[in-house]
Amino acid sequence: MKLLFASDSFKGSLSSAKTAALLERAAREVLGEGVVCSGVPVADGGEGTAEAVVAAAGGSFIDAKVHGPLMEQVTARYGVLRGQRAVIEMAAASGLTLVPENKRDPMRATSFGTGELILNALDSGCTDLAIAIGGSATNDGGMGCARALGVRFLDDKGRELEGRGEDLEKVRDIDLSSLDPRIKDTKITVMCDVTNPLCGPDGATNTFGAQKGAATETVARLEAGMVNYRDIIRRKFGIDPDAIPGAGAAGGLGAALAVFFGGEMRSGIDTVLDLIDFDRLIEGADLVVTGEGRTDRQSAFGKVMRGVGERARARGIPAVGLSGSLGEGAEILYDHGVASIMTAVDAPMTLSEAIGRAEELYCRAAVRMFRFIQAGMQIAEKAGE
Repeated sequence: MKLLFASDSFKGSLSSAKTAALLERAAREVLGEGVVCSGVPVADGGEGTAEAVVAAAGGSFIDAKVHGPLMEQVTARYGVLRGQRAVIEMAAASGLTLVPENKRDPMRATSFGTGELILNALDSGCTDLAIAIGGSATNDGGMGCARALGVRFLDDKGRELEGRGEDLEKVRDIDLSSLDPRIKDTKITVMCDVTNPLCGPDGATNTFGAQKGAATETVARLEAGMVNYRDIIRRKFGIDPDAIPGAGAAGGLGAALAVFFGGEMRSGIDTVLDLIDFDRLIEGADLVVTGEGRTDRQSAFGKVMRGVGERARARGIPAVGLSGSLGEGAEILYDHGVASIMTAVDAPMTLSEAIGRAEELYCRAAVRMFRFIQAGMQIAEKAGE
């Protein structure tokens, strides 16, 4: 019997690799030493994506000195795989977690450091970039990132703007003549699982601005600036960013990557599964076990369990889930290749207790799960007699 383990990390408690090790221990305890187990780290394009892909695909990391969201010096790293491929998390350079809560200000924040990471990857010879754009501190329309690669944003006097959120309302022209020429020969995949347009009630500013530190009046000003920015893109390039699903992701970075760099928006989990060659890893498996810290309605929208479940279903392989907890709507995953879901928490307890006892609870739950699977195998064997 061949088992494949492919779970997301349980934030604050268990890594993806640790869940695989615990599952293997439980499988051998219940099903015997003859069972063949393999585990692969996975992520959905959010935090931990580069680490998971590098671990699964045998890549390496490159550290780069770049500018953080407030133009402070930070060290960010990205993954490099064979075939001149790079995996970049914009949060490593321009993430909200890099800014203390009392200093969060999307008017001042910039995605310039993300552009520097892209530039570093190009300098390292990479020609295929997968960029995860979740968790940003910015609302600059991606201007900072684009500026780092040579795009010039000009005000009404022809002066170049720095590319911060406060510059959105000042833009009057966009000049691509100095864009790094290597971009045109670079494949850029944008890992994005939101479909927000650039502007409007569901756009970058109105949806995410407040959580990045913008007060009500600041949100209104940033939105007006984003509308100005969008309209200039429409006139200059004949492209409507609001018609690009995901253009509003990461404070509008999605728009910049698509419009200026020709980036292709793609599901984060599908991109990750392709990068780690998941379709090859799943070959010959009899069962796939997946999971995450909390499974609910959102799990069916671009998350690990849906991606793994659908890949397994496409090959006629049953998949089950073992998660930390279940929330409303978790059963939607039954329509996406996940046959059943069990939880690690086995009694009423606080979140802090569950996290503190994560390994113990997960291991016990894994034994219960495999005992159920063993019972099913026995039923099938008896029915076949």
